[in-house]
Amino acid sequence: FLFSSYLITMINLINKIILLVLLTFVPTLELRWSIPIGVFSGEISTPFFNFVGFAMDPVQVFVIVVLANIALGPIAFILADKIVDVFTRINFINKLYGWWVKKVKKKQAFVDKYGVFAIIFFVGMPLPGSGSWGGAFSAKFLKVSFKNYLIGNTIGVLIAASIVMAISLGTFAVFGII
Repeated sequence: FLFSSYLITMINLINKIILLVLLTFVPTLELRWSIPIGVFSGEISTPFFNFVGFAMDPVQVFVIVVLANIALGPIAFILADKIVDVFTRINFINKLYGWWVKKVKKKQAFVDKYGVFAIIFFVGMPLPGSGSWGGAFSAKFLKVSFKNYLIGNTIGVLIAASIVMAISLGTFAVFGII
């Protein structure tokens, strides 16, 4: 009985880790979504879905999510051109991409001047549209080197994860749900 209980606990933990990694890989959500889910210990019901937190140790969540998000960076950077080619065949996405390109072009001087620090700032700012995915597409479009993107992405992910974890733990503690 003791072994089966341990086995079930390990399987549950592995499932939570896999789900955290998958959530971290979702564009625009990334660690801004997976960290709160990982540390949240309650349940929220909405008309669209029920949300149950994993109630995992915050240090575990931080390490898993940071490693997953850092690993996502090179994948997104390498696949950025192919992803754009596939999705811009859809008229709506092509128009959205055109709008985004105009917006990103305005950042060229900032990226040229500050290099890696511009990528760190963009990836490290925990807002929708920033992060590893947004940073990879922007870096690729603005012709930032792979090496500079990797450095900026790694540091930016650490900054964003620290901010999101601090906010998550503080908010959950205030409401008594952690």
